[in-house]
Amino acid sequence: MTHYHPSVEMLTDYAAGSLPLTHALCVSTHIEHCHECQQQLRKLEILGSHLFDDVPTEPRRLDDLKQNLLSKLRKSDRVSDNSHPKESTESKLDAFLEDYSVPKSLRQFVKKSYDQLSWTRLSPSFKIATLYNEEGGAQVALTRVKAGAHMPSHTHTGDEITLVLEGAFSDEAGIYRKGDFIQRGANHKHKPIVTKDAECICLTVLDAPIEFTGWFTRLLNPLIRRHHPFTRAEG
Repeated sequence: MTHYHPSVEMLTDYAAGSLPLTHALCVSTHIEHCHECQQQLRKLEILGSHLFDDVPTEPRRLDDLKQNLLSKLRKSDRVSDNSHPKESTESKLDAFLEDYSVPKSLRQFVKKSYDQLSWTRLSPSFKIATLYNEEGGAQVALTRVKAGAHMPSHTHTGDEITLVLEGAFSDEAGIYRKGDFIQRGANHKHKPIVTKDAECICLTVLDAPIEFTGWFTRLLNPLIRRHHPFTRAEG
C-alpha cells in the first residue's frame, strides 16, 4: 500500500497542466500504481471542468480558480464515502505483472529494463543513471542501491522529489516502499538506508545538485555539480 503521495496542490497543478514537465513525470509514474491519487485526479478533472464552465465574462485570476478548486475538492472528500470498487481478476493480474516491468511513463527513457541503462557507480553499493537534463533546470535520474546498504549521507541544495520504483528505504522521518512519493526541500539532510530484503531503485528529480557530506563521498561533489544542468547554466 502506498503511504506517501503528492500534495493536493501538486495534483491540482498536474490536472491543470501547469506542473513542470520533470515534476509531472514523477506524478504520472506515481499515479500509475496509486488508486487513491487516480480517484483524486478524476475529482479534480471533473471539478475543474465545472469551474471553467462557470467562469464569468470578466476573467477570474488563475490563483482564485485554483483555491476554489481546492476548496471544492476538500468538501467533496468530506461528503464522499470511502467505498472502493472491487478490482476484477483481470485487473489484479495486470497489476501483478506490472510489478516486474518499467512504468509506462518511463518507457521513453527505459526501453526494456533498468539493467540496460548507462549507470555511473558512485560507491560500491550506490549508482546513478541520468534520464534527462532540463536545460538550466532540473535533472531526472534513477538511483540504485544494494540491499542493506546506506546511501551516502547528503544535503539538498534545492527541492527534490523521490519516487520508490523497487524495494524500500528508510531515513530519520520514516520508511518508504514501492510507489511512495517523497518531497524534500532545500537544506534537508538525511542518510537513507535500504532494507535488507532487496535492492532499492528510485526515480528522482533534483532542482539543484545534492551535496555529499561524508569525508570521502564529498570528493564526488564536483562531479555531481558538473553534470547537473542547473550548475552548468550558472557557469
